[in-house]
Amino acid sequence: MKWINRNDSESNYEDRRGRGVKRGAAFGGVGMIIVAIIALLLGKNPFQAIDMVNSVVPGQTSEEVVDPSRMNENEDLKVFTLGVFNSANDVWTEIFRTQMGESYRNPVLVNFTDQTTSACGGATAQVGPFYCPGDEKVYIDLNFFHQLTRDYGARGDMAMAYVTAHEVGHHVQKLLGIIDQVNQYRGRISEAEYNKIMVKMELQADFFAGLWANQASKLGIIQLEPGDLESAISATTAVGDDTLQKEAMGYTVPDSFTHGTAAQRTYWFRKGYQTGDIRQGDTFNDPSLR
Repeated sequence: MKWINRNDSESNYEDRRGRGVKRGAAFGGVGMIIVAIIALLLGKNPFQAIDMVNSVVPGQTSEEVVDPSRMNENEDLKVFTLGVFNSANDVWTEIFRTQMGESYRNPVLVNFTDQTTSACGGATAQVGPFYCPGDEKVYIDLNFFHQLTRDYGARGDMAMAYVTAHEVGHHVQKLLGIIDQVNQYRGRISEAEYNKIMVKMELQADFFAGLWANQASKLGIIQLEPGDLESAISATTAVGDDTLQKEAMGYTVPDSFTHGTAAQRTYWFRKGYQTGDIRQGDTFNDPSLR
């Protein structure tokens, strides 16, 4: 992925790195993934509904000695992530203006280390990147991107860009009233049926991430290079519910899925990228998802 016109503005950015509260050691490695998946299987959503919109993938963290070289890498990641975040806002500003006749309200990107606070409550790096509708902010611990490569095998700029664009996609859902509509079903239908609605919401955010890649290219913000699409798909494949459950438990429980299978996540990201048309992203009425 090559930048053609990167927007480095920090007008919608908060840097909270280094402000994390010290705490006891957390689960590291695949341990945290297993805990998160078991919580889902037991019906204990780590986010307790949509007060905090589920991250693109269950995260993990541990107390580590900070490597100076890692700090330099994270500065590069900060610049890259901020560029993707700003480009997503530029894309959605244009879509809202030209296709909806509406104004788009920018969210805020928050980078933090280990632990922070949000309008949705306390947040730790364990939950991975997430969007909080209460304060309209996207929260990302940049160390997650090292985990994305190390533990999930998703490599390349587009894998990281997909994660950021997915979270901005949740902000779009907030502005369109989708999150509020989904929230109305909480406690009124069975857990299995509610999970199906959650899957549709996550797949739509995947579609929006693909749509970002399409429109950012057309607007001359980025230039996609050979291997970029495969990089993004390596991420959508790695974070499918079926992939994570098979790795953690050796089998899957489809009724517990809250984000979609690897195939579904890849399909909807690819559809957003190929069509570039927001009208094609109505996952809630798609026959294949009923």
